[in-house]
Parts: sequence; structure tokens; C-alpha cells
Amino acid sequence: MCDTCGCNLTPGNRHLAFKPVAGGATAVSVLKGLLAKNDDQAAHNRQHFDRRGILALNLMSSPGSGKTALLEATLVALKDEFTCAVIEGDLETENDAERIRALGVTAHQIVTGTACHLDAHLVHDALHHMNLDGVDLLFIENVGNLVCPASFDLGQHLNVTLLSVTEGDDKPAKYPVMFRAADALLLTKTDLLPVLDDFDPARAEAHLRELANPAPVMRLSARKGMGMDAWLAWLREQLAAQRARVAVGQSRRPAIQRDGQQYHQAGA
Repeated sequence: MCDTCGCNLTPGNRHLAFKPVAGGATAVSVLKGLLAKNDDQAAHNRQHFDRRGILALNLMSSPGSGKTALLEATLVALKDEFTCAVIEGDLETENDAERIRALGVTAHQIVTGTACHLDAHLVHDALHHMNLDGVDLLFIENVGNLVCPASFDLGQHLNVTLLSVTEGDDKPAKYPVMFRAADALLLTKTDLLPVLDDFDPARAEAHLRELANPAPVMRLSARKGMGMDAWLAWLREQLAAQRARVAVGQSRRPAIQRDGQQYHQAGA
């Protein structure tokens, strides 16, 4: 495991890491055990969503890219069309969940402490505090981090990665684990492009394609209402696809990037 940040241990799985193991255990074997248990829990979460016809989306990005602002604009736009719920992940505070609740939307805040990502156990615990009856879309806002969230299955169906134009158009090349996992890439805060001459949206998309990722790239500004129509149309399409899968007993698993775990293991 990563001895620097301890990011593989969360409040949801910590009890699993310290169970006695016959013959002792190495850091690598503990890590593999945690990942296996995480995947088992993720599968259970996904079954929970599928039984209810819910589409679960994992929103990932660096801090400050506009995930919560995007959620606010999305929830307002869809309020008369779908029932939505939100799980928020942060190291501390309930700030983001309070912003979502102010819109009249169910939101549960997960406080991870030192863990820089959510895992399936934390999401499972959150579900025990939420009523998902009648919910169409569940948004999971992961902890702001461009590495670890892409390596953990939460039980979601889709990964949505945000890249703010304030961050640099080379981020997909520098953080391939995160961007390979994206089922959709949202370029956010595009209203600032006229004053940011060092961010080229075409270059950012080219870097994504170099990762062999065909995910759609959408440009938007949640606060200015720019480009939201394409994003909302994509959500409608994905929810329709989820309902079609559920009708025939199928599901969809996200593109989990285990090479991110290899980086952690190398630091053990």
C-alpha cells in the first residue's frame, strides 16, 4: 500500500485491513484483499441500483474544476424531468452536500478524513442513509483528485471526468489513469477561454484520443449556462440505455483503471 498517504485505507474498509491473517500478511497481499472486497461490495451496490432502475454516475476531477457547480446547474435543469440524488465525497465539511440540499435534492455527505478517494464500502454505508425509491439518477461526486478515484469501483455505471480550462490542456497526457477511465469528458469553465490563451480544447481532446479513449468531449460553463444542452442530452441517452439494460437483466461496469493501483503498490 501507499505508505505516504495511506489512500487505500478509508473509513469504510479500515476494519478489513486489520483482521488477523494466518501466517501474517504483506502490504501487497493486504492491498489485493482490500481490492477484492471492494469489488465484491461494488457489485452489490450496482445490483442495488439496477434493481431500482437507477443510473449511477461517478464524477471525478481535480479540486476546483466545478463538479458541485455542474451538479447544481444539472439538478435545476432536470428537476421537472427526473428525480435525482447525490452522494458527496470530501476529506472534511458538509459544504457541498448543503449546497445540494438547498436545491431540495437528497444529498449525503461522506467525510473521508485522510482518504483521497471514495470506495465501494463508503458508498454502501451512504446508501443506508438515503431513500432511493423513485430515484432516476444518482450522482456520486468523488474526492477532488486526478489519480486514485479512477482505480476504485464504487458500483457506478459511468465515469464522468471534468477538466477545467484553468488547469492546462495537457492534463489527459499527464494523468492518463484518470482520463482513460472517462466515459465522458467535460471541459468546464469555458466562459474563461477568451482570457486564457494557454488552453486549447482541441489539444485536450487530442491528448484524450492518444489514450485510445473515444469518450465524447463536451465544452460547457455551468455558471453561465453554456453548453449544458449537450450534457443534459447525454444524460438522457445514458439513462434510457440503463433502463433498456435493466429490462433484459443486464448491467454496465465502469472502466476501472488498475494501473493506478500498481503505482500505489510500487510505493509500498
